[in-house]
Amino acid sequence: MSLEVRINEDIKKAMLAKDTARLNALRAVKSAILLAKTEKGGNDALSAEAEIQLLQRLVKQRRDSYDIYIQQNREDLAADEKIQIDVISEYLPAQLSDEQLEEKLKAIIAQVGAVGPQDMGKVMGVATKALAGQAEGKRISETVKKLLAS
Repeated sequence: MSLEVRINEDIKKAMLAKDTARLNALRAVKSAILLAKTEKGGNDALSAEAEIQLLQRLVKQRRDSYDIYIQQNREDLAADEKIQIDVISEYLPAQLSDEQLEEKLKAIIAQVGAVGPQDMGKVMGVATKALAGQAEGKRISETVKKLLAS
């Protein structure tokens, strides 16, 4: 079942349950899907990779907003962003724990033959493709830096 179909079904459920917070988050996802499908060069169906990237981008945007609201002591707005993060994250693949991420990155480092920080680009190129949807790019980057520095 495609993401768009799942979102449409969940929008109907949220409407029936009168869950406005969830409904707002799902509508934002639906809007982003429609925009992605109508972009120049886009096609009518998004690939699974494109769907994951779209969801990750939406979560990242909301995390950034959440951080700003917390810094400005706007807990009311931060709570809304947190709810949207939680709802959108339900549609993402399970995220790797720090230990699992380190194990996979060690294997990638060995595969690529990286020996130090100068090989960061080689490792990141392989790691971001291999771990797409399983970990954020920022987490991957920080862990690779730590592993290559030691």
